[in-house]
Amino acid sequence: MLESADEKAKFSFNPWEKKIGKGITRVMEGGLKIEKAAVNFSHVSGDYNPQLAQMDGKSAQHFSATGVSSIIHPVNPFVPIIHMNIRYFELNTGESWFGGGIDLSPHYVDEEEAAWFHRKLKNTCDLFDASFYPDFKKQADEYFFLPHRNETRGVGGIFFDHLEPTDANKYEKLFAFTVALGKLYPILYAEILEKKHYSAYSEKEKQWQYLRRGRYVEFNLLHDRGTKFGLASGGNTESILVSMPPNARWSYQHVPEPGSREQNTLGLLKKDIDWINF
Repeated sequence: MLESADEKAKFSFNPWEKKIGKGITRVMEGGLKIEKAAVNFSHVSGDYNPQLAQMDGKSAQHFSATGVSSIIHPVNPFVPIIHMNIRYFELNTGESWFGGGIDLSPHYVDEEEAAWFHRKLKNTCDLFDASFYPDFKKQADEYFFLPHRNETRGVGGIFFDHLEPTDANKYEKLFAFTVALGKLYPILYAEILEKKHYSAYSEKEKQWQYLRRGRYVEFNLLHDRGTKFGLASGGNTESILVSMPPNARWSYQHVPEPGSREQNTLGLLKKDIDWINF
């Protein structure tokens, strides 16, 4: 679907195998609408290590983890960055859990788009449990946050971790929920691309896009649990860091012009915004 939406680039196919496990990394670069996109699948297992970010505090000797993650960096600065991850962990103690989510990181916050995005996520969550969206939306606000900047990474979405099945029926429900999120992800982005890719933009707006990508890099390297887990577990480094944008920028003490769209975006990078009723 993403190849069709881009209309030019194709995904590469790169299987990898290391001592910890194996996976497949697929990357699309230099597209008409998508500057860089990646989809990762991995299955890893090994000895429990208390430094592994996903399993902090667990008492086990062995773990197994599998997951799918994806990131898209668009060409047009008015099209947002999007990220999706779904994963499943098991320990030799019998403990297991699901985790994941989808979030949107606009370079320019479009309030109407943010509200639409959150409604779509809520509709999917509500098919499985009415408590999912408010709970997972709150977790996303807390997780996708740069404390050193006092700003959220974007307009959030949903995020959940350590969602433990208590019986076979609960497992099937949570598995179906994570699959539904994986299927929703390209549908949402294809619709955004179709609507906004041909919006006119200037070099100033492209430079702002690079600055916002810099914030994305800061989060992924400093706070992202998947990055920490992958590196600590001995996974495939190129696949772990494939979420990095092709170009990013840092400008010392950059301050947007008062009343500008850039300043308006910074004003909306806050926790606890009720996007459904914005």
